[in-house]
Amino acid sequence: MEFLNDYGLFLAKTVTLLIAMIILLVILVSVGHKQRRVERGHIEVRSLNDAIESVSFTLKDAVLNPEALKQDIKNEKKRAKALQKSQKQAVKTGEDAKQRVFVIDFEGDVQASAVDQLREEVTAILSIATPADEVVVRLESPGGMVHSYGLAASQLSRIVSKDIPLTVAVDKVAASGGYMMACIGTHIIAAPFALLGSIGVVAQIPNFHRLLKSKDVDVEILTAGEHKRTLTMFGENTEKGRQKFLEELEDVHVLFKEFIAENRPAVNIAEVATGEAWYGKRALEHKLVDELKTSDEYIVDKCQAADVFQVKYVEDRNRVEQLVERFTAVLTRLKGAEALRNHEPFRF
Repeated sequence: MEFLNDYGLFLAKTVTLLIAMIILLVILVSVGHKQRRVERGHIEVRSLNDAIESVSFTLKDAVLNPEALKQDIKNEKKRAKALQKSQKQAVKTGEDAKQRVFVIDFEGDVQASAVDQLREEVTAILSIATPADEVVVRLESPGGMVHSYGLAASQLSRIVSKDIPLTVAVDKVAASGGYMMACIGTHIIAAPFALLGSIGVVAQIPNFHRLLKSKDVDVEILTAGEHKRTLTMFGENTEKGRQKFLEELEDVHVLFKEFIAENRPAVNIAEVATGEAWYGKRALEHKLVDELKTSDEYIVDKCQAADVFQVKYVEDRNRVEQLVERFTAVLTRLKGAEALRNHEPFRF
């Protein structure tokens, strides 16, 4: 029995030491990662034409009899040869070459964390794309923090400013800050039941003043500047501060409406800027989108006449950095109160 007690104590010490070492290693790597200003990563490019053809061939191989499959392969070779010949002829005669379509994905969270990836992808595409090409952004986002989505929208504006056609495809949702990004597109498509709109601003701040007061806890908030703080979580809020906060909230909404009106002049901004969201067909009626179509359908159609490439920026991380990233992601989800600091509760 004494042996078991000694062994248990030794095991507890060992486990504690290992946990402490892991935590220290994670902290050191995290600090080093933050100090590196230049992110390490690379651009990956995948031909969606080849991907679709591969899937098609796999299915044909399974369902067609050998003779039919052989004939289909011959036809495909003839078609590819004819296409190659026409492209060479176009180059000789100075005609436009085959169009290129670059596809990028944006999956938005509250903080628009994917903007770092987006900026790298846009930079890579702009280094080669011309007005004869096209960029397709498959966008999914319910919205989030104002400044984060403002930056994300600015990244898409870089494409349009170069006179390169930008198609934004929404399969599920592009609401609030997500729609702020979508409206940059020269053409917007959406699935029939995708959710779009929610052109409004929201802010919510819990206040614990009465609870703290009941426990005889005082909170001192010292500021320099009349409106450095309007509403707080722990202090006693005043009607004056509340009114100032509402003024700021309304000003952000005005900026949001002006941005939508500038990029989607066909939209009746007074009609859609109520904070409501609409499904695909209704969004089309409100001119929030131009066409009802899924991104898959659009891209498959483009593959018939254009070279379609998926462009993705991938950060290079070792296993320890991947572990740090997972811890950070968990902490980010738990730290929703971050948006409540320094006048950052405003969300699209």
